[in-house]
Amino acid sequence: MRRTSPIDRLSGLLERFRVRAQLHHSGALCGLNQFDAGDGHGYLHVLRRGRLEVSHPGTRALPPLLRFDEPTLLFYPRPLTHRFRNPPVEGADFTCARLGFEGGAENPLARALPPLIALPLARVPGLDLALELLFRETDQVRCGQRLLADRLFEVVLIQLLRWLLDHPQEAGMQPGLVAGLSEPRLARALVAMHEAPGEAWTLERMAERAGMSRTAFANAFREHVGQTPAEYLAGWRIALAQDRLREGQPLKRLASELGYANPSALSRAFTARMGMSPRQWSQGLGNGE
Repeated sequence: MRRTSPIDRLSGLLERFRVRAQLHHSGALCGLNQFDAGDGHGYLHVLRRGRLEVSHPGTRALPPLLRFDEPTLLFYPRPLTHRFRNPPVEGADFTCARLGFEGGAENPLARALPPLIALPLARVPGLDLALELLFRETDQVRCGQRLLADRLFEVVLIQLLRWLLDHPQEAGMQPGLVAGLSEPRLARALVAMHEAPGEAWTLERMAERAGMSRTAFANAFREHVGQTPAEYLAGWRIALAQDRLREGQPLKRLASELGYANPSALSRAFTARMGMSPRQWSQGLGNGE
């Protein structure tokens, strides 16, 4: 059966796991500036003009030194210590936001992204209008400036995520959620699971949603997502359970919403994945762990 209607690959994710931006800095940065992973934030930096050297102490996941000399977006989806070094005289002009991914390290989208995405602004179509509004708001203090700047940063982030979904190879995406959503047939199955996690998702039903045979679907899913469909679905359900537990929802309600026969079945699945029971995990939240 032909499936030609477009699908929204992002809304289901972002509605369940919000990403919030908070204006952190706007203006010149001169000399050495450090953004510590210990603060617990991701970052979205916009280099508006000037030159920049970026280093990443304590990690081998990124080159020790990167240089930028054109307007560029630098997106750190997870906390990662990074240092900016600018020429001491002319400096460089930045607008920066801290990012909070709901669910922290367990946020499915943040987990699926590389530690840094650096893109010249000119490579992301449509950014110019949102950035023009953002720069207008950050260039002078006006009523509601911070709130509006935060929302505009979130718009820029959504535009960036759209670009990543449409250009996974150019962005250097590894197998994972974003790579899976970038494959049109797999995206239909993934979006369906995101929107209705409690339904009985057999391999046959997932493959049917993708318009593929079971074997072709299973092979393509593992190639693009890096997991079997069943493993991905289990992880998505547990991520949702964690989110609901943070809100104080009872396990009995979660079990029926997430497709488990009873609370005991959900508890066993949760323990197998997290290494602790839902009760222990929730108590850890209360202790600030």
